[in-house]
Formats: sequence, C-alpha cells, structure tokens
Amino acid sequence: MRTKINFQNKFHFTSLGCARNLVDSEVMIGILLKAGFELTATLSEADYLVVNTCGFLESSRQEGIETIREIFQEKKKGAKVIVAGCMVQKHSGELKKHFPDIHYMLGSGDVEKILDAVQTSEQGEAVTDARSYLEWGEVPRTLSTPKHYAYLKIAEGCRKRCSFCIIPTIKGPLKSKSVAQVVKEFQSLLAQSVFEVILIAQDLGDFGKDRKEKNALAELLREILKTPGNYWLRLLYLYPDEIDDELIAVMKSDARICPYLDMPIQHINNEMLKAMHRTTSREQIVEIIEKLRREIPGVVIRTSLMVGFPGETEEQFQELVKFVQTVQLDNVGIFQFSLEKEAYAARLPNQISEEVKQERFEKLAAAQLKMVRKRNKKMIGQKIEAIVEGYHPESDLLMRARSRMQCPDIDGQIIINDGRKVKSFGRLYEVEITAIADYDLIGRVVDLSQQRSGKSKLALV
Repeated sequence: MRTKINFQNKFHFTSLGCARNLVDSEVMIGILLKAGFELTATLSEADYLVVNTCGFLESSRQEGIETIREIFQEKKKGAKVIVAGCMVQKHSGELKKHFPDIHYMLGSGDVEKILDAVQTSEQGEAVTDARSYLEWGEVPRTLSTPKHYAYLKIAEGCRKRCSFCIIPTIKGPLKSKSVAQVVKEFQSLLAQSVFEVILIAQDLGDFGKDRKEKNALAELLREILKTPGNYWLRLLYLYPDEIDDELIAVMKSDARICPYLDMPIQHINNEMLKAMHRTTSREQIVEIIEKLRREIPGVVIRTSLMVGFPGETEEQFQELVKFVQTVQLDNVGIFQFSLEKEAYAARLPNQISEEVKQERFEKLAAAQLKMVRKRNKKMIGQKIEAIVEGYHPESDLLMRARSRMQCPDIDGQIIINDGRKVKSFGRLYEVEITAIADYDLIGRVVDLSQQRSGKSKLALV
C-alpha cells in the first residue's frame, strides 16, 4: 500500500506599495520557487501567505492592516502568515498588537531571509538595521509583471530630506548598485524577452552619489545603451535639480530611451517649496520644463503635486492651479499632505484641515482633467507606435495598449476597439487614435509596427 504525503509547499504573495517593493517581492518569489515551493494565486490554497507591506503613509499602513486582516480571515486552517517590508521595519509593534499570530516578520532589508521565515516551525522575526535591499549577483528573481516589461532597481534609500517625507528613516541612506551590476541585470531582463525596462530608485539622479561619482546616471545610461537590440528604456523619478545638460544629451542620443520623465515637484509656490525643504525654486522648475520641451520634442513630463501642506494659503493653492492650467504637464499625480509623526512637517504650525485638503484636491484634479482632455483631443487622427498588452479588464471585445508616453500602472492607456490585426500581445503595433475617454485614448490597430527604435535592426519581441 502506498501512502501519498502532502508537503506544505504552496505560497501566495501580496505586494503593496511602490515598484521598488515589487522588485523585492519578485526576489522573494524567486527564492521560494528555486527552493521548490509552488506559487498559487488562490489564497485559500496557500500554506504560506506572504505580504510585502508599505509604510510610507498612514493610508499605506492602513491598507497593509486591512490586507493582513483579510488574509487571516480567508486563509485555510494551519496556513502561516508572513509579513515583510517597510511597515515591519518601522511598525512591527503595531503589527504584533493587531495580529499576534503572524508567523514571521522580515524587515525591508531582509528579503533574502524569506526561506528561513517559511521553513521555521517557530514564530520569529528578522528585522535588522539593513533598512533597504538591493539584489546582487545571481539572486533569483521571478518577474510578476507582464513578460514584455519589468522594473530594474538601481539604488535604494534617499539622501534628500524633504520635510514631509519619512522614507530616509525607513529605507536608510542612499545605496547604489555598480554600473556593471545594473548592466548585467538589464541584459538578463532582455534575455527573458523583456522589451521595456523601467529604471527605478527613490531619485535616479542621485545614482552613484554615495560613491561621490559625478554624472553617474548619464554614464550608466551610456553603458546600458551599448547593449544591442530593440527595446524601450524608461526613467522614473528624477528630481528637477538632477536633470542637467549631459543627461538631456544622452536622452536625445538614442530613441530607445523613452522621451518620458517622472519629475516630482510637489508645489510651485516658492514659500511652499522652501517649507518642504525642496532644493528647486519655481523659476528653476519652469526653466527645466522649458528646456526639456525645447531639447526633446514631444517629451512627456509626469509629476506629483501636493495640496494641504501646513501653512498653504488659498493664494498659494491658486498659484498651483494656475500652474497646472498654463504649463500643462502631461500626467499629474495629486496627493493630500499626510501628517507623519516622524516628519519635520508634522511639527509645523497652521496644519490644514482634512476638509480643506479634500476640497483643494478635487479642484486641482478637475483643473488637470480639463487640461488632459484638451491635450488628448489633439491626438485624434494621429498614428502612433504602441505595445498591445492584452484584453481590457472590462471586456474581451476591447484591448489595451501603451505608447512611449504612457508608463504602466500610473498613466492612462490606449483602449483598442478594433484589434483585428493583433496577432499576439506584448508586440508593437501602429495605432490610429480615433477618440478619447478622459485620461485614456481610444484607437484601432492599423498594422504591425515597422518602426525600429535606436540603432538596432533586430526583430521586435
């Protein structure tokens, strides 16, 4: 008689927060898969349930608590819950108070200990002073994004000291990978048929400054671009004071770099910028935007803006609204000031009420939407190159696509209502824009794109 033994080896993963967190999650998934564990999308099947948390804002921490609570409610009997990430690093006591049955906790810099967390039979934790994680060498990583794009984290931590932000206390000081390591990981992603690689860090422009290197980001891009092939390279999170002539020259030199920048500015009023401990003035911000548009025709600029910072007057808020209306940035993420106890701004006088914050948020969002509609209408009739990514979540009769001007997850997309010429997803097609839907464009696929980016003449993915 044969006895079948059921090993407990299925795990379920939930990754919260930013793309940098997602990369850490992909490393943990890779480590577990390499060790023989099996990933399942069904929560109730899992023997181990891992949550990688974000601790940046109160709303992020609340999302983490709600997610963990749902997991405890839905998990099968005997399944173990493991919590990792930024919230563990700063608020492990709060997590223990809410969830005393958490099996194991991992700090944000202790990603590689996920196997220990799963294999131990005893409750425990690994929360060291390594507050951020950068993969090195041959660390396994399993991509969780669609196969045609992936994130590449080139640095962790932050050397900025914005008065509203606690990221430096969570993630620690700036740590950059070596150029050789980044290039190695970039080429590894291409070998996995990734077409679009998105470089991420808290601030890409600070890359290499922990080693006192000058113009390190521009040099890194030059080294990456020596890799032959047809691909898109996208830059996320570049502060305006880090965008100089050399970086612009590199962006102009190769069409494989998407003419796209995520440039957080937070506000445009000089008094607000000073109170936020930002290093750029209104005049400098406007100057760099004008230069980017002059030097890189068609450049797309995304930014983040904050309303309700302590002491923000109605006049200062209206200055921000007028800026959005006149400068007309392509994509804007709008946030309400969140009072974080460890942040300098938490001690400032003249805190703004939640009601006023919400009112200003809605007014600024309305102004931005009006501008976006006006801009998008100009796209009607144009033919652009776009990656058709898959079916639209609301209907299999529709598809979704992105052009160089759209970053996954955070920007609008192209809704394809005529995809008869689409042969496979994750490929470049020529798309004609026929209508708009607020932040999204609507279009039809005309043909498989015949364009080639950069100097390569290799086939598309």
